[in-house]
Amino acid sequence: MNDGNLTESGVRILGAGCAGFGAAHQLHSQGVKPVIYEARDHIGGHTASFDYKDGFIFDEGPHISFTKNERIKTLFAESVEQDFQAFPSRVNNYWQGHWIKHPAQVNLAGLPRQLIVDCIKDFVHAQNNEYGEIRNYQDWLHAAFGPTFGDTFPGEYTKKYHTTEAKNLTTDWLGPRLYQPDLEEVLHGALDKDTQDVHYIPDFRYPTNGGFVSYLDMFAKKSEVHLDHRVTEIDTREKMLTFSHGGQASYEKLISSIPLPALIPLIKDAPKDVQEAAALLSCSQVVLINIGVNRANVSDCHWTYFYDADIPFSRLSFPHMFSPHVAPEGCGAIQAEIYFSDKWKPMTGTLEDWIEPTIQSLMKIGYIQDREEIIHTSTLYAPWGNVIFDHDRPKCLKLVHDYLKEVGVAYCGRYGDWAYIWTDESFISGERAANMVMNYGAEA
Repeated sequence: MNDGNLTESGVRILGAGCAGFGAAHQLHSQGVKPVIYEARDHIGGHTASFDYKDGFIFDEGPHISFTKNERIKTLFAESVEQDFQAFPSRVNNYWQGHWIKHPAQVNLAGLPRQLIVDCIKDFVHAQNNEYGEIRNYQDWLHAAFGPTFGDTFPGEYTKKYHTTEAKNLTTDWLGPRLYQPDLEEVLHGALDKDTQDVHYIPDFRYPTNGGFVSYLDMFAKKSEVHLDHRVTEIDTREKMLTFSHGGQASYEKLISSIPLPALIPLIKDAPKDVQEAAALLSCSQVVLINIGVNRANVSDCHWTYFYDADIPFSRLSFPHMFSPHVAPEGCGAIQAEIYFSDKWKPMTGTLEDWIEPTIQSLMKIGYIQDREEIIHTSTLYAPWGNVIFDHDRPKCLKLVHDYLKEVGVAYCGRYGDWAYIWTDESFISGERAANMVMNYGAEA
């Protein structure tokens, strides 16, 4: 660690991911020296990267930097010494044998004629009639696109990606994620496959070397990180942390990016109602199937969405399209995401059990032409994937956050804020938590 002229402090950060390093960076800029404790034996959190020593590097799920925040863009670029790849995003969809440019709502050309007619008819009706009260995500889809498109595409994707039906979700996570076109755009896209690019990620950056986690290199070098330090108890009265190896550490101010359902049980004497609320917060888990093949021309897109129920994965990404140094020269890398959740869709089988169904589906859609092409298979498991915005979330989250403020634990990141936020937003969330604990005690 490079301490510089930092002042020793009692600030402790739990978690060495984007949010944790965002907090550390902000404290560092204020001349404060925090200590980061990380449960795993590597940094990165959900943005970790894994080098398999055979030429393949896979991230813990597809991560790219598409921030429009110029300050964060500059910071991330500095962290990799300006050595990054930059691309315009190329994204498509697969539905029942049809390849559809993304987003599908303005790229219906080539789909079955009756489906196109029904989608447009429903869309026109939705645009010209009041839907009524929007009680859930399914209502929103029907009001925005009509039931034919809403149920056939985003509705089915929701079951695979969010592990539950659209009616079980709220709408406070949408942001720019689903493009809302006008009728002219829908009609052009139904008649012509040559359409404008309107994806909310127009371009992105990715480190040239080392996988996505390389974006954290500069921050890690400036931080004091203790790996293999899994917290087993937090005593907020005595301000003491206890670790699985038996060690302890005191703190004056505490910042946590630990997922809330895992954090609350660690806090000594946490009230029963807070524990129950934390347990009701839902999050998906993701099984990642990594496939390496001996040719690079696997896909001309960076990632693809899948809607068919008989295909296990909801999305494929192609890491070798992000950087030439995450796969052997002339080879392709495929990563499949298969989602589960304790509440809605419990995981079945082992990680390895999902390799063969993934390969069979890749062969069915043509990404793998012969099993002899496969030169790498591996699996990753992320126990915390995407926050599920079900109807329990708002009231439970408020109760948990209010309690954490009360006991002086600042929360940050996707799993501390319990929000659908991207890597740049997670980093900024950590910065915000750092400012709060330094300027306002432990308010977060």
